[in-house]
Amino acid sequence: MASDLINGVAPAQSADLIKDSDTANFAADVLEASQTVPVLVDFWAPWCGPCKQLGPMIERAVTQAGGKVKLVKIDIDQNQAIAGQMGIQSIPAVIAFVGGRPLDGFMGAIPETEISAFIDKVLKAAPPAPQDPATQIAAALEQAQAAMDAGDFASASQIYSQILQFDQTNDEAIIGIAAIHLKLGDMENAAHTLLSVSEEGQALESYLKLNTAMGLAQEAEGLEDTSALEAKVAADPNDHQLRFDLAIAYNAAGEKLKAAESLVTIIKNDREWGEDGARTKLLELFEAWGPMDPASIKGRRLLSAVLFS
Repeated sequence: MASDLINGVAPAQSADLIKDSDTANFAADVLEASQTVPVLVDFWAPWCGPCKQLGPMIERAVTQAGGKVKLVKIDIDQNQAIAGQMGIQSIPAVIAFVGGRPLDGFMGAIPETEISAFIDKVLKAAPPAPQDPATQIAAALEQAQAAMDAGDFASASQIYSQILQFDQTNDEAIIGIAAIHLKLGDMENAAHTLLSVSEEGQALESYLKLNTAMGLAQEAEGLEDTSALEAKVAADPNDHQLRFDLAIAYNAAGEKLKAAESLVTIIKNDREWGEDGARTKLLELFEAWGPMDPASIKGRRLLSAVLFS
């Protein structure tokens, strides 16, 4: 399956790989079908000896191609009009159609190895099959997330905007735009953007994660900067509320591991402080960061070491 996608050709169902057709169905079986996968048309006749030699070989080659190409067989005795339109003067004749147009062909009962080589040539010349909209959007969302992870918010914003031009109700793209606002410190626009997320979208992990992150950012708004809080904690190491506030400030400043370490220190010194508030807040941070974030992984190890020591 992976190789099919790399070649840009969607696999066909085996039942549709090889079929007999006629003038009336030529447009659907060949011209339309070749928009998504190359179609070989075998012009033949029952009285043609070389046709009988070529038939089984080309059918095997098409079957072995695993859905990357289809075969349509046309009896020229029964379909003289289409044979005339295609300029068929000698049989067997095979013409490859791609995108509704003839691409290449051959005449005569050539060896099976040459048939396979012909199919490979057609596949290399065929343009990639168009992706369906859902696949395109999924790929675009992955690209946007990669840009976000790299800190390239301009590119991520552009991709999300393009998705929303195509689908104005795409919840993941709306959440992505809101996340960018939050990353840039624009809490008001982040909250306003999230209002457009559907009820169904509010159950998405990305929505819940962003909501948690926004709550944490709001908590940090009234706090002093990390330097001031660090100085106060140094002067009074046993003031757990100060250390708790410092953890919130660290997170807002992007110093995730320091935030985790501060909360773990509280848990280590007083597990019951604030009705288990430090552990609860630490789990909230893990949710906001995501389970695969390095700070989440290290933080969970630190928490486990304290809880199970």
